[in-house]
Amino acid sequence: MANSVDRREFLTQSAQLLAGPVAIGTALTAWKSAPLFAAHDSGKLPYRISLAEWSLHRTIRGGGMDHLDFAKTAREQFKIGAVEYVNQFFADKAKDTRYLAEMKTRAEDHNVKSLLIMIDNEGALGDADDAKRTEAVENHYKWVEAAKLLGCHSIRVNARSSGSYEEQLERAADGLRRVTEFGDHYDINVIVENHGGLSSNGAWLAGVMKKVDHPRCGTLPDFGNFRLNARNEKPKEYDRYLGVEELMPYAKAVSAKSYDFYEKGNETTIDYLRMMKIVLDAGFHGFVGIEYEGKRLSEHEGIMATKKLLQRTRLQLLRGEQPEAG
Repeated sequence: MANSVDRREFLTQSAQLLAGPVAIGTALTAWKSAPLFAAHDSGKLPYRISLAEWSLHRTIRGGGMDHLDFAKTAREQFKIGAVEYVNQFFADKAKDTRYLAEMKTRAEDHNVKSLLIMIDNEGALGDADDAKRTEAVENHYKWVEAAKLLGCHSIRVNARSSGSYEEQLERAADGLRRVTEFGDHYDINVIVENHGGLSSNGAWLAGVMKKVDHPRCGTLPDFGNFRLNARNEKPKEYDRYLGVEELMPYAKAVSAKSYDFYEKGNETTIDYLRMMKIVLDAGFHGFVGIEYEGKRLSEHEGIMATKKLLQRTRLQLLRGEQPEAG
């Protein structure tokens, strides 16, 4: 069933998105013969598209949508069948099994797959204070249990710490390992997003992964979160393409961040063709989550623009198009 759904989605998008009078049959032939996907099952799309709840944070906080309606909104407004929750929007419900059961029921009623929960505001897993680090670790346990109840595969956490490069690596790895060992009992992955500070240094976060050395601990590379310093300082950015490349060997999810778009639909700061080639070259064929964070377009418009860009990029890659050098 999954293969036939993927095939229908591909054919529909080919008809809508391929420029000029290119027949669907030609597109499907290109799909099956593309060297980029020779090792991948040609009956499935090379990647599928999910929706991160953060894309609708202004709508939710402004009262325009209830968190419980997120799955319904993803399906009915955006025709997206997989979602990534944000714990900020149900922060007091982690242990409320009735509420979580309602979330699960609503997702299932709309044939929406729950992928992960993004966790914030539960303490620094790399805290320099041992007691505070332990508290942060234990604060995440309830979200592991909530993810299990919802049918997710992962919780997304942060690797915030302080101290020297090596001290932060050791501390973050310690906290992550302990959460991961707890998550392993529930078959839940613990994945880290590049999310500011040293976590936005791809080499550092890859080093943390090596230090943790657990199959359930991985990364969630975000295309946009590569700022290394504070907001009130002159921006210092890590090379986003290098960072994603360094994090992809450990990736269990991918976040397609977007801010704004040119008239023809390309993102203004991120080369999606280049990014998605890095993602696929690493052997990743899972869900890529839309995370629109722009201000010029409405959240609805931004989500749709990102979805169309991901669809078009997928077809460009299947046709064998290459990103520009540099």
